Amino acid sequence: MRKITVAEFVSLDGVLQAPGGAEEDMDGGFVYGGWTGPYWHDDLGATLLQEINRADTLLLGRKTWQTHAEAFEPAPADDPFANLLNSLKKYVVSTTLKSADAWRNSTIIRENVVDEIGKLKEQPGKDIYVDGSSVLVHTLAQADLVDEYSLLVFPIVLGNGKRVFPDGLYSGLKLVETKSFPSGVVLLRYQFDRK
Repeated sequence: MRKITVAEFVSLDGVLQAPGGAEEDMDGGFVYGGWTGPYWHDDLGATLLQEINRADTLLLGRKTWQTHAEAFEPAPADDPFANLLNSLKKYVVSTTLKSADAWRNSTIIRENVVDEIGKLKEQPGKDIYVDGSSVLVHTLAQADLVDEYSLLVFPIVLGNGKRVFPDGLYSGLKLVETKSFPSGVVLLRYQFDRK
């Protein structure tokens, strides 16, 4: 069975909202968009490329899918990160999107989300990679569909915002990898131990 990996940029207090830009996601009055910028290091990009290369499928919520589509679909042909993302099969969970034409190789999942994602896991192939997508990530966690969390933890406390884990979730995890970066970011990779 394929593995679902949830990969997130996260603050020390568990916030994943709007890591990339000031206006990326202002839901709930969030004003700290772009909080990862001061801590970026080229080694982070290399690590992300390695992680995404373990997957052949992206699974995203609508907002994250739209943000990624706007950034990567029109990227120059010599951009290795965009080329990788553009080449992957993509599934976007949405009840409001009319079309998935904004980003190549995309299919909309409109209903029976948990069942449809369960079927994706059963198909042959490499891992399924999820980033951003806080509502979807909560749904996956509550349905016990996440196999691994790959968290790039940034040395900042944001105090509020959308969080990686949904309220009320109780689960043990097994730490399988740590890696630190010169900017103070730490990779923590956890897997579920479902024995």
